[in-house]
Parts: sequence; C-alpha cells; structure tokens
Amino acid sequence: MKEIEKSLTEYFPCNECHAGNLHPRRVMYFTWIGSQLISVPQFPAWVCDVCGRREYDMKAVMWLEMILDPNAGKPTKKRRSPAPHSRPQAGLRRPLRDS
Repeated sequence: MKEIEKSLTEYFPCNECHAGNLHPRRVMYFTWIGSQLISVPQFPAWVCDVCGRREYDMKAVMWLEMILDPNAGKPTKKRRSPAPHSRPQAGLRRPLRDS
C-alpha cells in the first residue's frame, strides 16, 4: 500500500490528449462480474487534468480481481493421495526351481 501512496506525488503526460498530465486520484471504479455491476469507491487511478482520461492502477486492479474472483482459493484439481507402494508379501513369492 505504501507504493501506491508513494506514487501519489508523481504525474505523467497523458497519452490520449498529449496536452494534460495524469495525476493520481481516488475515483469510483465499476466492473461487471457475471451479470452483477460492482462499484468500488476510493479506487486508485491516474486522471488527466485536461481530457479526464482514467488509467487504473494495475496492482490495485489485480488485487480487486483476486478478491472478487469466485474461484479464488479453490484448488484447480482435486488432489489424490499417492498410491501405496507395492511390496511383495510373505508367502506370495515363487518357489525356486532345482535344475
């Protein structure tokens, strides 16, 4: 979280309008999960002071996706216990032949 707060003092030129600068701001973020609209207040983003273009903080987007993912924390495959080692049992050995 300190990385995000540290980046709040920086700005970058806007790639959309080429006239403004992207400044860190906290904005309302909207995303769809299935058929549900999710809104997140105070989400970190970079906003252009001229055209208003928003670029969302990628680390924060990844954290949010991980939190909202319905499959997060579930194993991808069902784990099986390893097969027991096959050991010869007493009495099941073949008798030696006399030549």
